[in-house]
Amino acid sequence: MVSVTNRSLFSSLMLGLCLLMLLTACASGAKRPLFYYSSYMEPVDKARSDQDTDECMALARQAGVRENRDGEIGRSAATGAVLGGIAAGAWSLIRGNGGENLVAGAVAGGATGAAKGAIDSTEQNPTFRRYVERCLGERGYDVIGWN
Repeated sequence: MVSVTNRSLFSSLMLGLCLLMLLTACASGAKRPLFYYSSYMEPVDKARSDQDTDECMALARQAGVRENRDGEIGRSAATGAVLGGIAAGAWSLIRGNGGENLVAGAVAGGATGAAKGAIDSTEQNPTFRRYVERCLGERGYDVIGWN
């Protein structure tokens, strides 16, 4: 049975996780490529480079490449819960109070994993970036980074 202390710990962890997810969702914006204009490349205006970028991003999405690393929240939470449970179980063998530590470790690990998954899910998929960079390269652009 989970004690009142573990329930309040669980509630605090879940509240913190929700706040973290909200902040990361608000802070993340769509990243776009930055171009290097060398002497051999004829500069194009911003409107044209934006249009080409939008087209290449749309082509990547049509090819089934996800823009962000979505879907990692659940996997990270499950991994964190398992690792937290294992770590707490090992600690419980040493300390001798198994059940509550195992549950607390799994809850803490799950919350930590979910937080990491939430942060990672806002990052752009490296395959998406490579797809867009290649498409833009074929159009004469030299992508030097993303901003």
